[in-house]
Amino acid sequence: MNFVHWLVILSVVISVSGSFAYIKDTLKGKSKPNRVSWFLWALAPFVATGAAIYSGADLWATVRIFTSGFLPLIVFIASFFNKQSYWKLNIFDLICGFFSVLALIVWAVTNSPITAILLVVIGDGFASLPTILKAWKYPETETGITFVMSLVATIIILPSIPIWNIQNSAFQVYLLLVNVVIIFSIYRKRIFKNKVN
Repeated sequence: MNFVHWLVILSVVISVSGSFAYIKDTLKGKSKPNRVSWFLWALAPFVATGAAIYSGADLWATVRIFTSGFLPLIVFIASFFNKQSYWKLNIFDLICGFFSVLALIVWAVTNSPITAILLVVIGDGFASLPTILKAWKYPETETGITFVMSLVATIIILPSIPIWNIQNSAFQVYLLLVNVVIIFSIYRKRIFKNKVN
């Protein structure tokens, strides 16, 4: 095993730890996951995992992709076990879900790897919008440590990127940005409240 493999393992362990915190809070009814976001966060990596296996991609890279879909799927399933953890969907959530799925469909039929990657980023971005909006308005319905650990896991993976181009780095850069936005949305009231006091 080389250094890159250890980075992938460490990143997966951190992601799993953060997700278990969210799953635990969801089962308790403390966190209220937006089902559109969590379902689509699971769907895109599963599609990508299938494509990676079919095209003979590196096992280590495929494990990281699979994990990034499997953990949101567990959160999505956990949201059905406690009625208090249900977040009522609105038209904005459904529109974001529609555009996310549309991007995945276009990705599935395109022959351009760069276009496909950009469409996955766009689709995941639309999937993230409902959770960002919910975290901004109701930060108490989110488990912030999950997104902090996701950010750390993404940062740990960065040194394993062999060449900084769209194919290798676009999704990781997107994950950095979206996690920072979600973390800020969850913690901004506490940050600015402490500065005022």
